[in-house]
Amino acid sequence: MCGIAGLMSVNAAPDEGVLDRLADALAHRGPDGRGRHVSGTVGLVQNRLSIIDIEGGRQPITDADGCAIVANGEVYNYLELKSDMPGQVFATGSDCEPPLHLYRHQGAGFARSLRGMYALAIHDPARQQLVLSRDPFGIKPLYLVEMQPGLAFASEPQALIAAGLIQPALNPKARAELLQMQFTTGLDTIFKGVRRLAPGETVVAENGCIQESRRLPALPAGGPEPGDLGDLLNQLDEVLTESVDLHQRADVPYGMFLSGGIDSSVVLAMMARLNPRGVLAFTAGFSGTKAHDEREHARELARITGARHVEVDFSEADFWALLPQVAACMDDPAADYAALPTFKLAREARKQVKVILSGEGGDELFAGYGRYRHAARPWPFAKPMRRSGTFDGLDVLRAGISDGWRDGIATAERVEARSGRSALQRAQAVDCADWLPNDLLTKADRCLMANGVEGRVPFLDPVVAAFAFRLPDHLKVRKGLGKWLLRKWLETALPAARPFDKKRGFTVPVGEWIARSPHIGAMVARQPGIAEICRPGSVEMLFRDGSKETGFACWTLLFYALWHRRHVLGKMPEGDVFSELSDEV
Repeated sequence: MCGIAGLMSVNAAPDEGVLDRLADALAHRGPDGRGRHVSGTVGLVQNRLSIIDIEGGRQPITDADGCAIVANGEVYNYLELKSDMPGQVFATGSDCEPPLHLYRHQGAGFARSLRGMYALAIHDPARQQLVLSRDPFGIKPLYLVEMQPGLAFASEPQALIAAGLIQPALNPKARAELLQMQFTTGLDTIFKGVRRLAPGETVVAENGCIQESRRLPALPAGGPEPGDLGDLLNQLDEVLTESVDLHQRADVPYGMFLSGGIDSSVVLAMMARLNPRGVLAFTAGFSGTKAHDEREHARELARITGARHVEVDFSEADFWALLPQVAACMDDPAADYAALPTFKLAREARKQVKVILSGEGGDELFAGYGRYRHAARPWPFAKPMRRSGTFDGLDVLRAGISDGWRDGIATAERVEARSGRSALQRAQAVDCADWLPNDLLTKADRCLMANGVEGRVPFLDPVVAAFAFRLPDHLKVRKGLGKWLLRKWLETALPAARPFDKKRGFTVPVGEWIARSPHIGAMVARQPGIAEICRPGSVEMLFRDGSKETGFACWTLLFYALWHRRHVLGKMPEGDVFSELSDEV
């Protein structure tokens, strides 16, 4: 896990000062070392968080022909790739070296052979090409700016801004999506001129311009396939065993985040099977609130599996103290309150481990969300997955501010409505296209990397996805329960998880905490980012309301106010929420 960035100029050497600023802005992603490659019109930089081949895996890695690679992430099947290249001499034990040699033999299609999470760049001086590639689920981020002349890329858009390559001007449509949905869609980010490399996309650039683009799909084609329950349970056990085993490959200590829900319980059960010395599990909880606290259940599961359990309390004081830091690390913003405990869990985990496994992706691949059950109902009982926005009916936003916020999701729905897919599959595919990479995975990447921890997601593995996505619909959703086959497996693997009990959704009591400090509304309203999008007087009224119905809207405005201060106005956070918002802009 690392931070990478680079430049491709036209008929000129890359600016060394810009490369320095890119590397400096990504230093938190790689505290263990820094590398640089400059050749011709191309410059690459990398900040390293060393996980595999700690001493020998420094980057850039170059081959005999002068091709160089910098990479962020992990290629889990690197040992298998090496065995498939007999006679190839490897200069390192790094998992990021095999992709370089694959590129030499397979060209821009090399990513088809990779199994992992990655965002990488390869400079081929002989062809005068720069190749950029991102994993199919978009677990690892990569952002592009096409300039005159040339292009630049980085693991985070804030690095492109810090390097002076682009100004932090806002994209109104993406801002509307953030306010109404809590995340943004498609390739365009909230910053004008900065785009994401799409999940699964590989681009080839020459002379500072993109000449070729191709994409690997995250999900298999085709509709549900029938299967025998017993056989499918055995196959599920096999793919989970293989994926978790691969995701544990590391030369440093690792652990997991345990919520007590289905997905993390599955990861715990499998890790416990594969780690006879025990698992290190971290769980967050919320004392003194109405929110469901999962620590007691997680504690029991840890006891039964022999895991060492670390409980992390996230309090109201933590909320006010840490939120500015969380907003600062979420440069590609998602107003997802789960970022709060994720950030603190990562900070605590870093004291003992450098790698964390978690259950992201289980809901999307095995159909866990209630909205899937609604979307899968036959006509006329089916419901769209997202019918209203956060601010619909509240009369808070100025006219035109939220225009077009449904367009991105509508586009994804059209693209993913492929022939042969069931309504349930289409709903899952829409979430995998945008919600998963641009909210859940971005949140995890930023909150963990801000604390020097690598996050791994064994559900989001191509072999697991190929198995799960084409399961029969009735083995995903049955009797009002999603993830039915996963629950059935867990019923045997870890019965104490009580997989068929009615589960409560994960909630962070941000509305409850905000309601206790309604005066914060006036402070939020004064922020430039809020004043330009909200009607005068409406923000104060919203915060005074204090109801559950308006709580998420208050949270969204509070998050956006702090995000805007950091990423648009350039104010680095130095204190808690109250001191930040009382500071003159």
